[in-house]
Amino acid sequence: MAETLLKNASFIVTMDDARRELARADLLVRDGVIAGLGEGLNTGGEVIDVRGCVVTPGLVNTHHHLYQTLTRAVPGGQDALLFGWLQTLYPIWARFGPEEVYVSALTGLAELALSGCTLSSDHLYLFPNGARLEDTIAAAAEIGLRFHPTRGAMSIGESDGGLPPDSLVEREAAILEDSIRVVDAFHDLAEGSMCRVGLAPCSPFSVSRDLMREAALLARDKGVMLHTHLAENEEDIAYSEARFGCRPGQYAEDLGWTGPDVWHAHCVRLDGAEIGPFARSRTGVAHCPCSNCRLGSGIAPVRAMRDAGVPVGLGVDGSASNDSGNLMAEARQAMLLQRAARGADAMSAREALEIATRGGADILGRPDCGRLEVGKRADIAVWDVTGVESAGSWDPAALLLAGPQRVRHLLVEGRQVVRDGVVTTIDLPRVLERQRRLAVALAA
Repeated sequence: MAETLLKNASFIVTMDDARRELARADLLVRDGVIAGLGEGLNTGGEVIDVRGCVVTPGLVNTHHHLYQTLTRAVPGGQDALLFGWLQTLYPIWARFGPEEVYVSALTGLAELALSGCTLSSDHLYLFPNGARLEDTIAAAAEIGLRFHPTRGAMSIGESDGGLPPDSLVEREAAILEDSIRVVDAFHDLAEGSMCRVGLAPCSPFSVSRDLMREAALLARDKGVMLHTHLAENEEDIAYSEARFGCRPGQYAEDLGWTGPDVWHAHCVRLDGAEIGPFARSRTGVAHCPCSNCRLGSGIAPVRAMRDAGVPVGLGVDGSASNDSGNLMAEARQAMLLQRAARGADAMSAREALEIATRGGADILGRPDCGRLEVGKRADIAVWDVTGVESAGSWDPAALLLAGPQRVRHLLVEGRQVVRDGVVTTIDLPRVLERQRRLAVALAA
């Protein structure tokens, strides 16, 4: 029986149903599960002194494109809107293969771990030169993060009126066949699962109506979740209205893409008529504030969504459009943007942290994660608030107002993935050197 005791935390921010915050408390982990919370706990196992630290649930990332970690700050795409940015990067991504996808994922997941993330989804929608979804699954298993990869797809190339080049699209029959393969091979529905697979046609402007409908039917037959991009910017809205005769929210609803087993990325331009059906059906939204700012897409109506009852989580989006993968920074940006749009009381630091933890876990169908309470998975972030970032803070638990953006310790399923600010499960300097060589080769 493996036990670890986090001892003497300044605060434990539980995110449980009562949103309790425990001062001067301990947290006991046993066999990957939280076994105790309170004062004066003891163990015969490892003791980690977390004096001067705030302990939170591990953060949850609900939208990423890990393969993009190899293409940050690409000239020609730095100042473009979404469609122009994609058209700049598609030809570069077409030169990827299995190694690029794997190493980029490993680098991106390490960056997430250092920012306090314990559970991440990923949207891989292109498979050039033999790349496969399992290239990312292998990276997540190696680093030890809980992973929700989605089998994305593009089927409408430029010659058929779509945005991606023809070299990056697939036949729809092959997409559905491989979707079945990866779900059967890797999806684990068990409590505490480390890998669950979803289906994720890329977007309404890169797949057909038929594929959207067939993917929804297949996902429900297999009992897996659905994910795509939706209503990201004004170009997205204009494309939907011109091609489909309706706004993106209506398009999604017509094709069966609403419900608690669906979450959409961005939704920057959802209007009130679209927010209502999302709320009633419990359709989730992955809010990606930094990417939305970087691409000039706008400020998503997160306050209106939350008030209406739409489940909202956070996503860092791809590192080619962010250009960072720091989930704690994303949570702060989410809070600040809602305040900029609607006033200083529009979102508190604690609400933004809730969206980044249990909010994301709930969207991904993981009530076993995202909160610290007995019986839940031991996915835990430890933040040192004795440093300069928190100096003078009267409320150390308000991490997003005055706190670090890099974690001190990180436990996933009770296993320590980050210790004293260093990733323990991989040789990160060696991975980064490999990443640098691949990036230089792509640029050349």
